[in-house]
Amino acid sequence: MSNRIAAIDVGNDAVKAIFGNLEYELNIPNIVARDTEDRPIIGIEELNSKNPLDGIHIKVHSPALKENNVIYRVGNLATKSNNGMELDPGSSKSEEDQTLVMLFTTIALDAVREQNVTLFKRSGNIIDAHYTLGTGLPLREVKEGKDAGYRSKLLGSVHQVEFLVTPKYQGLKVNIKFDEVKVYPEGFAAYINLVMDHNLNIINKELIDKRILIQDIGGLSTDIAVIKNRNVDDDKAQGFNLGVSEALEAIREEIRIKHGVELDSRRDVVEILTKKHDRNHIMVKGSRTSVHDITDRILLDLAKKQYRLLRNVWQKNSQTEICYFVGGGANVLKDYLKTLNNNLEGYNIDFFEDEKESIWMMANAYYKLIKDFIRKTDKQKEQKVDQDKKPAVKN
Repeated sequence: MSNRIAAIDVGNDAVKAIFGNLEYELNIPNIVARDTEDRPIIGIEELNSKNPLDGIHIKVHSPALKENNVIYRVGNLATKSNNGMELDPGSSKSEEDQTLVMLFTTIALDAVREQNVTLFKRSGNIIDAHYTLGTGLPLREVKEGKDAGYRSKLLGSVHQVEFLVTPKYQGLKVNIKFDEVKVYPEGFAAYINLVMDHNLNIINKELIDKRILIQDIGGLSTDIAVIKNRNVDDDKAQGFNLGVSEALEAIREEIRIKHGVELDSRRDVVEILTKKHDRNHIMVKGSRTSVHDITDRILLDLAKKQYRLLRNVWQKNSQTEICYFVGGGANVLKDYLKTLNNNLEGYNIDFFEDEKESIWMMANAYYKLIKDFIRKTDKQKEQKVDQDKKPAVKN
């Protein structure tokens, strides 16, 4: 029975996951809707011709959850529900059932793939899946020690995801067991991603000995990692309860009030803000309509707050050479932060122009870190075996 790698970033906007040896990726909107009854079943042929990711309908059993055995619609399906839930500003990622539901669902979707049929033990409709997990939490939660509790909730229990009316997977149950879980602070992970490639070779050698800041802007929080001497300075690094989700909600609400257009989720707002063509435009009764006035006002206000955080941390770390802005929030605020910086202090700041690279940065980092952990563990085991084989020295 195989033990498979999972590197999962439960972001506020979406869950990004990498499995195995980089052979499978998942990107699912982080939105759930509770369901009290089974969805009406359409013809089974029609159901099975659909993409499972568009119809994730599950029941989750886990002692790690505050509310157990609840039925959920997840991701794209949940965005169509009136009661879709996204993580609230001010909430702790490590303490929310939704974080665990998204984590378990993503892993179950990997475990049931036909390509993995030989990896795990299967008995009828039940799959026993073993994983080594690399994931992360905001710096603030790690500094508060919440990573230990989060890790212990995942280890030592079996977590079951039962697929209900889900295309291709209806009736399957996945029992998830973690053989190892590593929980990394998000800012540190971003640094690892900057200096290591997927084969764990050092890249960007010029960054290795630089003093740098990494400002990771997420949905619910912002982490600023302070890197010097190749390490994160835990005392200087800071986490803040300031993300982009409140701004996205404000934009969504103003669009509803002013234009009468209901957007399903924050992800829809992000799409309007970052799409390549017709950015900051929506369709109103079939007419292309600008929402620039709404987005510019709200996002500039948030960018000013983020810039203030940068200024305060930089002042306390005056020998910093560069600050990298990363994460989905940085992608949304990039133009506003650049404009502010050009008009004000003119710090040495940089962004990842490749949108995918910025959004997938955390998942990539967790993958590299968990691979490195496995490599070191395997090496230690080999050394122990070699040591045990050596004949005892007689006096």
